[in-house]
Amino acid sequence: MGNYDTIVIGGGPGGYVAAIKAAQLGQKTAVVEREHMGGVCLNWGCIPTKSLIRNAEVAHLLTEGKTFGFSFDNLQLDYSVAHKRSRQVSGRLVKGIGFLMKKNKIDVIDGAGVLVSATEVEVNGEVHSAKNIILATGARARLFPGIEINGKTLLTARQALELTEAPKSIAVIGAGAIGMEFAYVFSNYGADVTVIEMLPTVLPLEDEEIGKEMERQFKRAGIKTHVGTRVEKVEDHGDSVTLTVSKDGKTDQITAQMALVSIGVAPNSSGIGLEAAGVEVDERGFIKIDDQMRTNVPNIFAIGDVTGKLALAHVASAQGIIAAEAIAGQETRPLKYQNMPRCTYTHPEVCSVGLTEAQAREQGYAVKVGKFAFQANGKALGMAENAGFVKIVAEDKYNEVLGVHMIGAHVTEMVAGPTGMIGLETTLEELAGTVHPHPTMSEAIMEAAHAALGHAIHM
Repeated sequence: MGNYDTIVIGGGPGGYVAAIKAAQLGQKTAVVEREHMGGVCLNWGCIPTKSLIRNAEVAHLLTEGKTFGFSFDNLQLDYSVAHKRSRQVSGRLVKGIGFLMKKNKIDVIDGAGVLVSATEVEVNGEVHSAKNIILATGARARLFPGIEINGKTLLTARQALELTEAPKSIAVIGAGAIGMEFAYVFSNYGADVTVIEMLPTVLPLEDEEIGKEMERQFKRAGIKTHVGTRVEKVEDHGDSVTLTVSKDGKTDQITAQMALVSIGVAPNSSGIGLEAAGVEVDERGFIKIDDQMRTNVPNIFAIGDVTGKLALAHVASAQGIIAAEAIAGQETRPLKYQNMPRCTYTHPEVCSVGLTEAQAREQGYAVKVGKFAFQANGKALGMAENAGFVKIVAEDKYNEVLGVHMIGAHVTEMVAGPTGMIGLETTLEELAGTVHPHPTMSEAIMEAAHAALGHAIHM
């Protein structure tokens, strides 16, 4: 048994960050983790997928050698090497989390944590007490009713990351960030890829123009997309699957070696003792929180995917810091979830912050829009990466920037600046007047701001 100021249940990017911050603020802290420190993100999500995506980028570049003056007589791609490297990258970072726990004198308790009361957590039969508890139990892949994931023909992202050989063909159900990223990876290793999305565009949470441009880029890459299409039935044949899909009243069938289910997440909120502690959840099972991440039980906090706010690792980390600060009695700043940056690591990449054009109009803004294509950007042309554009959405009265949306090479590295500026309620004039280095891809942001003001410089 241990007595702590703060116990964190879950060691993912929300949980371990919350624990570090709590320890830094003088709290005697423990983290309870049932599997691997780093959670899904470091072990079976963000990090290993980005490693695979880098391998896919190299594979793509090698197939485009003509542009750069080189060629291969017998190019061979070994997906097992890409998989091995992804596990090595993941393992290295997980070890780093262990070092951070020791550095900050945080106890790591292996096992599944269950609330016994509002101040007690049971792990492996032992009960640990804490003045405060932070729930960071994350989420899991949401599944179709009746579908049984087997790791062979029917997969979630977790099983897809365990593959040591790329499939010959795969149907990806759901065109959100996870589904699109796996589609990109497997396509570059020779798979015949089909993406099925129920909503009108791929990446349906992004600005509509971004989604349509991504569809065009995927088509150029040989990846088939079916939007506005519903999966009605999934048949598992043991060595292949057949999907019955419908669109506009017509049905069709898609057969592939495997199907990847990527239709969102469900919270890991059951079986962790919420009832015993009196913690409330919403109708979907996500834990209810306030701006300080506090639940209805004053000394219990919740962060990350289990809250249902925005299932992104960096959001979980930000929530974790706020929860730790609130426990320590420090002043906190509420998160504006619509102003959290969102990234998809396909080729081209997609990123956004703030409101889409449709959202801004729905909220009653008179909107002005500025766009700048990477076709007119010197750095993009020099890299032979001229697909995509930057789109800025602003309100018309004061020219306040409401949203920045980008599709292009390396744009995920460019979104932090606009995120900070939107948080400061920057205007188009301020963004256009911010001198951007030349030649860089980031100049397109400045150019889009000029365009929204009606005086585009380089187009």
